[in-house]
Amino acid sequence: MGRMPRRLTSSQIIVLGFLGAILLGAFLLMLPISTADGKGATFADAVFTATSATCVTGLVVQDTATYWSYFGQAVILLLIQVGGMGVVTFAVAITVASGKKIGLMQRSTMQEAISAHQMGGIVKLTGFILKTSAIIELTGAALLAPAFIKEFGVGKGIWYSFFHSISAFCNAGFDLMGVKEKYSSLTSFSDNVLVNIVIMALIIIGGIGFLVWDDIKTNKHHIRKYRMQTKLVLLTTAFLILLPAIVFFIEFAGLDIKSRILNSLFQSVTTRTAGFNTYDLTKLNSGGISVMIVLMLIGGSPGSTAGGMKTTTFAVVILTAFSVFRRKEHTDFAGRSIADSVLRNAIAIVTMYLLLFLTGGIIITAVEGLPMMTCMFETASAVGTVGLTLGITPSLSIASRIILIVLMYIGRVGGLTLLFSAVTPGQSTMSKLPQEKLTVG
Repeated sequence: MGRMPRRLTSSQIIVLGFLGAILLGAFLLMLPISTADGKGATFADAVFTATSATCVTGLVVQDTATYWSYFGQAVILLLIQVGGMGVVTFAVAITVASGKKIGLMQRSTMQEAISAHQMGGIVKLTGFILKTSAIIELTGAALLAPAFIKEFGVGKGIWYSFFHSISAFCNAGFDLMGVKEKYSSLTSFSDNVLVNIVIMALIIIGGIGFLVWDDIKTNKHHIRKYRMQTKLVLLTTAFLILLPAIVFFIEFAGLDIKSRILNSLFQSVTTRTAGFNTYDLTKLNSGGISVMIVLMLIGGSPGSTAGGMKTTTFAVVILTAFSVFRRKEHTDFAGRSIADSVLRNAIAIVTMYLLLFLTGGIIITAVEGLPMMTCMFETASAVGTVGLTLGITPSLSIASRIILIVLMYIGRVGGLTLLFSAVTPGQSTMSKLPQEKLTVG
């Protein structure tokens, strides 16, 4: 008898799903209708842009507003939406809409894709994600519309409102402000309170994660009933917004008080995977750039539209360090103990991100002959799926762009997901090798 074909694992489905979306997006962007000059994009530019959009990064090699046609911009926006929500989420939504039943395998894949705690109620959670996303993005567009219509006219203003609302909620960082100045992002709106607040709110809501919003919806103001993950995400997110904002406030000493507050908060919020900027980042000193690199690597929260190693990973490592300082056997938070398996995963993820970020930065420095800090900023932005840049992306060679493409892909799919997709699960065993003491530190 012939061997039965091996079914794809959940990790493999996620990995291939994102790859398929990128290739399809690249094909569409190569069509003549996708570019403003009617010639179509080169394969290299199309693949880079499709990867950046699907992986909700925001790094670009061509200015989005001036290089791409409205069709090309719509393709990019669709890739952002699919990448932000997750390829699997969209596949499940299409399956449900077509009247087909969701099997056990699809539920398992969906659970892994959105980092859900359990498989039960996964279809209902998918519906909640889609409905919530639509409501938030439409609300964001409506709030942005007055400012953009005033600036660009009714037709273009409405399109810009939808584009930037979706891009912000999905933590993508793509913008259409190149009509003012190429690669300028939102610097022309740095003093616009409405635009700053709406974009920041969309970034935070998208980056907190759907599981957290579902928990808040279920338990409302009864904070004690929140899951430990919800409490940890909210506390860590608040810490990672307020503390860096103080650092940036000191950095922006030359601005007036209103501009200092808006720019400080915006740069603190956007750095963790959103990719917009309202301040010329090339004017930052090495301290400000270093803070941004750390924030980009941390990223958003699990089950969100954001990338990075995740707030919970960062928090677990910090909590474990403090438990060691206090000579405690276990790591705990909010009256709950954190499993050792979670700690092992956290350490593995941090190690992986640091290796990818540093290795990529060193290689690009060697290839391009650029300063190490500038190249590390670029690789942190790529692997954290952020999209911020110090202006070197468009001028990079093909070799450096390939490195950034790989980093963006790994950053969005997830390093562990990619490894699990390539490794066949071994048989579990209860046996254990003898332990021996090892001195560290």
